[in-house]
Amino acid sequence: MRAHFDAPQWGEANHVALSPLSFLQRAAIVYGNLPASTFGGVTRTWAEVALRVRSVAAGLAARGIGLGDTVSVLSPNCPELFELHYAVPLAGAVLNTINTRLEPETVAYILDHSDCRLVLADTTLAPLLRAAFALMGRALPIIDIGHGAGFGETGYDALVAAIPMEWALPADEGQAITLNYTSGTSGRPKGVIYHHRGAYLMALGTVAGWSLPQRPTYLSVVPMFHCNGWNHPWAMAIVGGHMIFAADMAPETLLQAMKDHGVTHLGAAPVILQMLCESPTAVPFSPRVKVMTAGAPPPPSVLEKAAAIGLEVMQVYGLTETYGHISQCLWQDDWSDLAPAEQAAKQAMQGVAFPMVEGIRVVDRDTGQNVRPDGLTQGEIAIRGNTVMKGYYKDPTATEAAFRDGWFWSGDAAVVHPDGYIQIRDRLKDVIISGGENVSSVEVEAVLYRHPAIKAAAVVARPHERWGEAPCAFVELREGAKTTEAEVIAFCRSHLAGFKTPKSVVFQELPKTATGKIQKFILRDTARALGSLV
Repeated sequence: MRAHFDAPQWGEANHVALSPLSFLQRAAIVYGNLPASTFGGVTRTWAEVALRVRSVAAGLAARGIGLGDTVSVLSPNCPELFELHYAVPLAGAVLNTINTRLEPETVAYILDHSDCRLVLADTTLAPLLRAAFALMGRALPIIDIGHGAGFGETGYDALVAAIPMEWALPADEGQAITLNYTSGTSGRPKGVIYHHRGAYLMALGTVAGWSLPQRPTYLSVVPMFHCNGWNHPWAMAIVGGHMIFAADMAPETLLQAMKDHGVTHLGAAPVILQMLCESPTAVPFSPRVKVMTAGAPPPPSVLEKAAAIGLEVMQVYGLTETYGHISQCLWQDDWSDLAPAEQAAKQAMQGVAFPMVEGIRVVDRDTGQNVRPDGLTQGEIAIRGNTVMKGYYKDPTATEAAFRDGWFWSGDAAVVHPDGYIQIRDRLKDVIISGGENVSSVEVEAVLYRHPAIKAAAVVARPHERWGEAPCAFVELREGAKTTEAEVIAFCRSHLAGFKTPKSVVFQELPKTATGKIQKFILRDTARALGSLV
């Protein structure tokens, strides 16, 4: 006789909202006397960090910040930004970390679009914030982070001085925890909503998928404005990790920090790996340092160099819309017998799903069927799991377009190899990835069209030895107009962040279809034929 079970009766005893806040609450007890963060000679334990987080959350609440309010942060990686990944959600609010490399126009757009209530900003970024406020035509309340000439109403230490609030998990694990903006691959950046449940499961999946041990020493390199530092600030609380913050991102500074603190783990874009490998101060690490890399497929040559200096690299793949990494290139034992170049080629694949991801498919969108696992047939990567965004903030049209048939569609084209490992072959979206940063060709073209001498413009990726890719502008001048490559680049630089500015300009008549649409595939071929920039 088959047993019959009633539907589960969920209650307080057997159903608790999943939130990374519980990781820190536990860390304060389990790892209370162990180091949690170190920066500038100051080390704080997990118990100290947890107490500061509770105080900062109370300080935010005293300033009227509560459920669903957006709190924006403009700061490089530092202990305060690490703490805010817990303090803002504890106050019930939504953390919005802003790319510090953006130009004032985009910062202004994000602050306005996100319905920001309060900004915490590093004092060194005060000029950027002032310029953004000027473009907005209004100012927002500011709290300064760090020392120096900021212009906030108070400093971060004032929040730390508040009487700590008690721990409280969200009533609904689907409540928003962060709002991360894409790089504007179709013009304006889109706000991607993460929830507590997804952040919790991403952190747990990272521990399992990366085989994080207890008490690792982690160098904070991945900017926390990129998918909340790939969710590593939350994962470190699970295992009692020690977060090391460097004074800057210069390769020599990072290498020295790795040596001084005995770093065991770090995350970094391929361009950072290349800079580390090519630094004159690089010497082989022993024991080896485990590295997670993402942002762009790493060149096999970089992976070879990384292995030579004792960096054990695992490539991962993901998007802002998936909380970061959702696939990993797990090392297979039979790869050990391959030559170094062949091993590096294997490591350059995007691999298989992380533990917290229900599924990754490579699909022929015309038929809806999975592509053949032959390493040749291309399809689009589709993803399903708890670490897929809730949707785009205030953009139901874009949200609807991103989801279909119960899957999130990435816009990335890939193949599946016979061993089940996926590998990206091309991008369906016209995105340029320069130094791990996504660049919208549409945004750059919009600036070029503002130049009085330019009649038409198109921007595509051109290979770059250091940054992987760089924007290459193809421009068609107005009749009788004259300008130079240097002048066009300078014009763009005055309106765009440095990584978005074209590194080369080609003057020619642009290839077009009969209806006048620019044929970018021809320009991409031309840019590749021009060779790599240095």
